[in-house]
Amino acid sequence: MIETYVIIFIVAVLILSGLFVVKQQTIAVIERFGKYVRTNSPGLNLKVPLIEKVAGRVSLRIQQLDVIVETKTKDDVFVQLKISVQFQILKEKVYDAFYKLQNPHDQITAYIFDVVRAEVPKMILDDVFEKKDDIAIAIQRELKEAMLDYGYDIVKALVTDIDPDSQVKQAMNRINAAEREKVAAQFEGDAQRILIVEKAKAEAESKRLQGQGIADQRREIARGLEESVDVLNNVGINSQEASALIVVTQHYDTLQSIGEHVNSNLILLPNSPQAGSDMLNNMVASFTASNQIGEAMKKANDKKDSKN
Repeated sequence: MIETYVIIFIVAVLILSGLFVVKQQTIAVIERFGKYVRTNSPGLNLKVPLIEKVAGRVSLRIQQLDVIVETKTKDDVFVQLKISVQFQILKEKVYDAFYKLQNPHDQITAYIFDVVRAEVPKMILDDVFEKKDDIAIAIQRELKEAMLDYGYDIVKALVTDIDPDSQVKQAMNRINAAEREKVAAQFEGDAQRILIVEKAKAEAESKRLQGQGIADQRREIARGLEESVDVLNNVGINSQEASALIVVTQHYDTLQSIGEHVNSNLILLPNSPQAGSDMLNNMVASFTASNQIGEAMKKANDKKDSKN
């Protein structure tokens, strides 16, 4: 009886030792006496106890490798590029991925260094920033072709960071600051120019309206004088007497207007009624002389035309 229990126990232990679990998105590689036999999928699996063993487990998940590469651009600027490569093992090529490469990360890193140091020295620094997607595409293309034989698929390659030398970065920051100051100065100049133009337009409009107002004022004054002369003529006062009366009236109205300002320092000389009469006589004399000169010039032009 005891021997039977012992045998049953040993058999149970052997069976249990042959059971193993494979996690999701993982493939187990089974060897028999050191030789590859098969791969087992996720779930509960069974191997032959003492004969077969799990040589290793291969993850089918997408993995990421970050590599920093230092190189020199075409314009002799040292720059560090951070490359992120996403890759995964192909399910149908688990054997190649497990047995052909001992350290796939080193292999991928070597290819990244080779591609970056072949592409970046062809570009100036500004082009490296502008064409980082082209660099990433070149890395992905080269890696995909090289790593496919080893069972690896390159999902994506990204240039995640570009870090020039510190002195170059300081120079770039100064250039950017100068450009921004230049743009700000241009905007300020445009704004100042607009203000000057608008101010000139406003002043021109003000002068135009002021001139129009003065013209309207003089037109109304003339109309009022004309009406005043007509009224005075109707009561038997001739034009010269009417003009004298209007001048005297305007003279006293002006004196009254000046007297209304308490702190006024203006002195009107002469301020007698005779001054208004003298001014009228001078105006009449000027008008008469002007008419005589005009008539003389007209006669001279007529004689000249008749001779021709």
